[in-house]
Amino acid sequence: MKKTQKAEVIPGSVGEGLAQRGVTRREFLKYCSSLAALLALPPSMASAMAEAISKARRQSVIWLSFQECTGCTESITRSHSPTLENLIFDLISLDYHHTLQAASGEAAEQARMQAMKDNDGKYLVIVDGSIPLGNPGYSCIAGISNHDMLVETAKGAAAIVAVGTCAAFGGLPMADPNPTGAVSVGDIIKDKPIINVPGCPPIPVVMTGVLAHFLTFGGLPEMDALGRPKSFYGDTIHDRCYRRPFYDQGKFAQSFDDEAARNGWCLFKLGCKGPVTYNACATTKWNDGTSFPIQSGHGCIGCSEPDFWDAGSFYKALSMPVSATSSMLAGAAAVGAAAGVAITWHNRSTKAAAKAAHEKVTVQDLTREVK
Repeated sequence: MKKTQKAEVIPGSVGEGLAQRGVTRREFLKYCSSLAALLALPPSMASAMAEAISKARRQSVIWLSFQECTGCTESITRSHSPTLENLIFDLISLDYHHTLQAASGEAAEQARMQAMKDNDGKYLVIVDGSIPLGNPGYSCIAGISNHDMLVETAKGAAAIVAVGTCAAFGGLPMADPNPTGAVSVGDIIKDKPIINVPGCPPIPVVMTGVLAHFLTFGGLPEMDALGRPKSFYGDTIHDRCYRRPFYDQGKFAQSFDDEAARNGWCLFKLGCKGPVTYNACATTKWNDGTSFPIQSGHGCIGCSEPDFWDAGSFYKALSMPVSATSSMLAGAAAVGAAAGVAITWHNRSTKAAAKAAHEKVTVQDLTREVK
């Protein structure tokens, strides 16, 4: 009987770890298919991903937590595709993480230094939380200031992933009057590639998806002007929101408990920042794809954008377009559906033109009267 040819297993590779855990090729292909779908890649990429990942060495990851609330760690532990367990046991070696590691004290710091030494130039640094520059004592670990630990750890890194709005843009700690002098990772590190994954906290599968992309392709995903992966931050929440048709028809909830809100009308007048917020909330959703804030009845607060804490009330529309919207609706009442169609066409064409020019669409653009 002819023996079945077995796939090559490279010592120290992801493939070796999979084999030791009894993961079959069929199971791994299914896993890679889910990764391909998550990264908006064609199904045909699953086999290529499986081949590349199985031969790759498990990626050393050092996770640094600075001025943060642990919300980003809480979020990533709830990722369902791929799960955190999948990433830790199959794809990466999480060598240092303040919250999840078993080691403490000198042993913990020794683990960080050893990972840096053994994987010089190849390890990935994940940072959550902003970095205070006002006084080293505002936030320090093992007697080391956040600034010094970041600079030291970043030296030998292949790339840095800033997870959460605090790490990516400064977040809540940097909100006016910024008493700790908080800054983002990008304000300090200038000589390493940085992937910003903002959100307060980010969507779990967005974080794991970005890591999976780096592990699969060995490089950075395509990013926007703010360093965010376009596969997850390429469109506004407004673009993909199921309430969007009501916006196009000029149908808005006036309060959170009125009949319009219960019927799923647009929450723009109640402060929803979906039109100017780039994220995958409306499509990827939260809690195993169950829901997202707008679906739960609350407007988007714009947490994946810079300075969202200082951008004004969460419950008042930016550049309140009541007059423009009212005149549009008056026109629609006078001349019928034609005006509504014109508004929709205007908004869509404005968005398309901005996207072609790689520019953001503002609330003012979306609500400007059609002439």
